Amino acid sequence: MFGRKYWMLVLVGAAVLWGNAISLRAGCVQGKEQIKSKPNVLFIAIDDQNDWIGCLNGHPQVVTPNIDRLAQRGTLFSNAHCQSPLCNPSRTSLMTGLRPSSTGIYGLAPWIKSLPEFKDYETLPQYFSNRGYTTYTTGKIYHGRNGRQKKDTEFDVIGTASSVGARPKAKLVNTPSGHGLVDWGVFPHKDEDKGDWKVADWAIKTLEGPLSENKDDAFFLSVGFFLPHVPCYATQKWFDLYPEKELILPPIKLGDRQDTPDFSWYLHWNLPEPRLKFLTESNQLANLTRSYLASTSFVDSQVGRVLSALDKSGRSENTIVVLWSDHGFHLGEKEITGKNTLWEESTRVPLIFAGPGVSKGANCREPVELLDIYPTLLELCKFPAKQSLEGHSLVPQLVNSNQKRDFPAITTHNHDNHSVRSTRYRFIQYADGSEEFYDLQSDPNEWVNLSGRSELSLLIESHRKFLPDENRRPAPGSAKRILERRDGKVIWEGKEIKPQDPVPGL
Repeated sequence: MFGRKYWMLVLVGAAVLWGNAISLRAGCVQGKEQIKSKPNVLFIAIDDQNDWIGCLNGHPQVVTPNIDRLAQRGTLFSNAHCQSPLCNPSRTSLMTGLRPSSTGIYGLAPWIKSLPEFKDYETLPQYFSNRGYTTYTTGKIYHGRNGRQKKDTEFDVIGTASSVGARPKAKLVNTPSGHGLVDWGVFPHKDEDKGDWKVADWAIKTLEGPLSENKDDAFFLSVGFFLPHVPCYATQKWFDLYPEKELILPPIKLGDRQDTPDFSWYLHWNLPEPRLKFLTESNQLANLTRSYLASTSFVDSQVGRVLSALDKSGRSENTIVVLWSDHGFHLGEKEITGKNTLWEESTRVPLIFAGPGVSKGANCREPVELLDIYPTLLELCKFPAKQSLEGHSLVPQLVNSNQKRDFPAITTHNHDNHSVRSTRYRFIQYADGSEEFYDLQSDPNEWVNLSGRSELSLLIESHRKFLPDENRRPAPGSAKRILERRDGKVIWEGKEIKPQDPVPGL
């Protein structure tokens, strides 16, 4: 019925199918082995943390032994800067590897995945999940509830959410805005009742539980701390580290804004965070300074708890730790509190890498960006480069901290307002074309605007050329802290600011 040729073809086909099955099985095993051999990632975020960290020398009295030890275990980037001095755009930029000027995300809304153009964009944790890692998150990584809702696919396992935790029965400080979050001080409560303690608890239980038991599971664990974001509440033990009589206040120059453009005020026109005027008139500058320092030291202790759990898990040798903050925070400098500026207090952030492939006890002083984290982790984990990313891998600096970079750090706040930070200088250009230029070597507090000096024109131009080519208008749904300049008019949160309008809070 069937000839010899037919049966030969059947035998050949069967052999091919069997070979393919063996090959596929071997490929799966090989893929599993490849993921097994890749380093894990512990991804630690701190909210509103400026350079008041021991190893950054931002404040001479700050006590942060755990973050300082992490810096000794790896490489500190002491000239690192955020892409935006506001939570949502900064975190969106870091997690997508795209600049705010490329996405149009400038305010506290929208969530980037709500935009049709970006709904399927592969973010940093999704990249790792799509390649075999199990991704975990706890605390604040994206702004608000973004990335944590049931419909979201940012992480495989979602843990404890970010929260303030214990709060006093009433506000401790009667600030002008009356905003419930804008508060600071000490009141009777326990560290264990704070939201960040509970976030650290979840991370510790995850490290001691599933990640300790299953050492073949490559993991990406993100841990986001809320403090020192307001309200800056801390227990007495942390306040006691900073006795008021010995407290060193931040360097503040009265009249500092006399040589800054009017447009610089528009970036933080009317916000809940009070001005320096309120702090001095209500005698609150020292209290806010102590509260911020105490909150920073408390968060440092929680970082220490998580790092200790990593060590106890037996997986620290093959785990890359990266610690970062979304942006800085003013405590009276430039006559304001909060962020929302393009100056050093808002843009400079802690950034530390430690683990396999990272030099120990190194300090890189080259300007770097949070945007560089995404491509750096891909290279450290031996993944192919992702072409859409706008940052640059820091691996050359992790190998040799003295390796020069060809790129400055660029910070953007709202449409067409940019800062370009090089090793020594800062150039700022606002949407109306007004400018600032500072020499941070001779003027670390940025007190003298040099932009009008003709002898510096070539130097200023060398910074201006790095301004982003693309400047998207605010994305649909943009809200909260949105500033635009349209047809010569300045619009703050939908309302025109007229030239004669007095600056709120002054």
